[in-house]
Amino acid sequence: MRVRGRTAAAIAALLLSPVVAPAGAADAAGAVTTGPCAPVPAVSRPPRPVPPHTDPAARVVGGPALATTGQVRPAGTPRPPAVPAVSWLVADLDSGDVLGGCGPHEYGTPASVQKLLLAATVLPKLDPRQTVTLTPGDLDIEPGSSAVGFAEGGRYRIETLWLGLLLKSGNEAANALARLGGGPDGLPGGLRAMNEHARQLGALQTHAVTASGLDGPGQFTSAYDLALIARACFSDATFRRYDTTRETMIPAQPALGEKAFPIQNDNQLLDRYPGALGGKTGYTDLARHTYVGAAERGGRRLVVTLLGAEVLDRRGWEQGAALLDWGFGVPRGAAVGRLVNPGELTAGPSASATATPPALAAAGGPGRLDPDGHPWSRPLLAVSLAAVVAGLAGLLLALRHRPHHGRRQR
Repeated sequence: MRVRGRTAAAIAALLLSPVVAPAGAADAAGAVTTGPCAPVPAVSRPPRPVPPHTDPAARVVGGPALATTGQVRPAGTPRPPAVPAVSWLVADLDSGDVLGGCGPHEYGTPASVQKLLLAATVLPKLDPRQTVTLTPGDLDIEPGSSAVGFAEGGRYRIETLWLGLLLKSGNEAANALARLGGGPDGLPGGLRAMNEHARQLGALQTHAVTASGLDGPGQFTSAYDLALIARACFSDATFRRYDTTRETMIPAQPALGEKAFPIQNDNQLLDRYPGALGGKTGYTDLARHTYVGAAERGGRRLVVTLLGAEVLDRRGWEQGAALLDWGFGVPRGAAVGRLVNPGELTAGPSASATATPPALAAAGGPGRLDPDGHPWSRPLLAVSLAAVVAGLAGLLLALRHRPHHGRRQR
């Protein structure tokens, strides 16, 4: 995967700009590389796919200390717990500080945590109140893979599909939502939108081939990219509501002779970790265990991402919980890098790649137009906010071209 044009220029600006780094951003001299990741036991599985050539620029997104294949943490902090995962990362959802990681930019196979990219891409586009009919193509999933149990020809609200996706990791729900989000191009359009959105988020090492995360040739991500994607998801109030739902009923389909049935949330972090905000589990024979989890403690919201984990004495969510415990012990402001902001790496030449990331509100985040929904639910509000943003952008542009008289850039 190559990084070209404006993206490469933005990354170069991020690394070379003389502007003082934002508060909490990593200074490479303050990062400690502690050697290789914890050993991962060999298991019988399909051969690992050959990852694409890694552009050096993509490996330093978020800071040069993140280019390591080993473990990295802020100087003066305790060693993180040894978890049998190929790569992992812990970051602050609000400040964007990366607190530590192991091989954060190493390519990995996502499994069902891919569904978070689907949610980040498509959730704002679809009206949850709309009722849709599931097609044979929606139910064309790998036999034995995770499914909710939706019926072919069944009519369900889009909200029900999201709950099936996030509670039970339904692959048929993923196909349906990607098809609906793809517009006239259907599922291929949904996949294309997912990949475009990944690049807009700065997830340059992510490429989706399936909407569900079922293995496909050329499908990759990284622990760092997953943190960017998760940050986008957790900034959305509707996503958080779906993702923390413990149980829901899948409605009956009388015309098809299908009865209603309950489903429960598979993410045990919600019930067994104080302050849990949600997340997503994943597993395939190739990817092994993958996991994304988030929690809040002492006014801080952290996210953990894992790829290629093996279950020895702790399951994937428990490994994530151990890393979250470690992260909450890292002092505020101590970091080895940062999560770039949406659009930062694809912005025009006038954009500053070193701008301080805006803090997310404790219960909200960037792009949240309505605490109960999305822009489509309040079109006038969306238009008004767009006008305000455009006006502020014009004002900033005008100020940018005014003469400077020793003003310190912050």
